[in-house]
Amino acid sequence: MRLLKIFFGVIFVIFAYFQLNDPDSGIWIAVYSFAALGCFMGLRELWPSWVFYVLAAGYLVAAILQWPPEFEGIFFGETAMRSLNIELARESLGLGICAIVMAVIGKWG
Repeated sequence: MRLLKIFFGVIFVIFAYFQLNDPDSGIWIAVYSFAALGCFMGLRELWPSWVFYVLAAGYLVAAILQWPPEFEGIFFGETAMRSLNIELARESLGLGICAIVMAVIGKWG
C-alpha cells in the first residue's frame, strides 16, 4: 500500500503540472494537488480514514457533475480537442481517478 500511495502521489503532482497551460488551471492544479496531498498524508497516516471517504465522495460528485452532455471519448493525438465534450470527459475521468484512489486509501490505507 505504501508504494501505491507514493505512486499516485507522484502521478497527481504530474497531473497538476500538466494543467499549467489549461485556461482554468488554478482549479485543476488545486484539485490534483489536494489529491497528491491526500496520498502523502495517507503515507504518513496523519489523517483518519473518514477524511479520505469525504474526499472520495467529493471527487465522485464532481466527476458526475463534470460528465459531458454527449460523450465523444477521451481522444489523444490529432483529434485531441475536437469538441468541449472531450475535455469534459477527460476532466471527469481525472476526478474519477482521484475518487477511486481516495476511497482505496480510506479503506486499506
